[in-house]
Amino acid sequence: MKKRKIMIVVICLLVVAGAFLYLYRTELKDVATKLGILKGAAGSKQAAGSQQGSGAPTASTKAVPEEASQAEETPTVEIPMDKWQMIGVKTVKAAIQPMNRVIRTVGRIEYDERKLATANTKIEGWIEKLHIDYTGRYVQKGEPLAEIYSPELVATQQEFLNTLRWASQGKSVKDERTAMLLVKDAQAILEAAKERLRLWDINDEQIKKIETTGKPIRTLTIYSPVSGYILQKMAVQGMRVMPGEKLFDVVDLSSVWIVSDIYEYELPLIKVGQTALIGLSYFPGKEFSSRVDYVYPSLAGETRTAKVRFTIPNPEGVLKPQMFTNVEIKINLGNRLTVPSEAVIDTGVRQIVYVDKGEGYFEPREVMTGLKADGIVEVTGGIKAGEKVASSANFLIDSEAQLKGVSALPQRRK
Repeated sequence: MKKRKIMIVVICLLVVAGAFLYLYRTELKDVATKLGILKGAAGSKQAAGSQQGSGAPTASTKAVPEEASQAEETPTVEIPMDKWQMIGVKTVKAAIQPMNRVIRTVGRIEYDERKLATANTKIEGWIEKLHIDYTGRYVQKGEPLAEIYSPELVATQQEFLNTLRWASQGKSVKDERTAMLLVKDAQAILEAAKERLRLWDINDEQIKKIETTGKPIRTLTIYSPVSGYILQKMAVQGMRVMPGEKLFDVVDLSSVWIVSDIYEYELPLIKVGQTALIGLSYFPGKEFSSRVDYVYPSLAGETRTAKVRFTIPNPEGVLKPQMFTNVEIKINLGNRLTVPSEAVIDTGVRQIVYVDKGEGYFEPREVMTGLKADGIVEVTGGIKAGEKVASSANFLIDSEAQLKGVSALPQRRK
């Protein structure tokens, strides 16, 4: 009797364990089929079952392995559509559209180096009179700057006057042949003396005055080579000067340069001839239009920037050197395939977007990006025009994909 009760209890336990095992295997099979793990096993068992039931395979038994294969090739993550509004999911189409880039930087006003001139002397002497005695004064072209006394210059003029007298005396010689020779030699020496005076910056008008008066000019006058402002004044009353020594720097400010700094990564976008708008804080509402005149060939190692130059007219002289300006360069990049910048997740190694596959499924896809401008980014590979990508809440979608072990397939690079 006691053994019989034990047998009944063991049989009951076996029946309960078998029931639990059956239910567990059934649930595991359903989960595995949904995830596409049992693609081969499920297909073969369904085919075997259909053969036992009807003796021939049906068309639906062949579609299951193909669908499972496609699910493995294109991994997706499901976000139920009824939860999109709650987490803020939005999608946008990748589109080909005009792309413009605006580069904003600061610049400073510099002298136009092409309009910078120096006044110096070609003789040794002493400054006897100084007409310009302070820096910053405006002078006209040809205005006297200083007068220099040079014993060597006076001696050359005296030699020129003696040659003139010799030439005039040669004409009084009775022997015609001798007179002609003397006059010819005198003319050659006279022309050489004139040329020497011209090389020392004595003009023909002054030479004519020396011939007329018969007296040498005591001082050589230094004139301004251009109209402009005295930038530097090295000349001092009574100082000794040597040939080639710089006395004055004169700059013409009728036009000035704007020199701006452009970062290294923006340099490929800058081309000579591009239009820029230049504004100044002390002229609110007023803008100057100019073009890129020159891109300097060197880079500043400290700031990793290169200099870009613009030229603007300054007829009223209101633009002063070393003033700061705001520079805006608008660059037309043409039509490009773009998506919003928020749609691209940059992992540091690659860029990922989530493509809307419909019915709440998103496919993580690696893309290759190009230029960025005004909240959009160029896509050079990975998606096509017209495909929808998640433009907001994509970080939540990415978190869900990471939890489920779904990742983008590597992009094939050319």
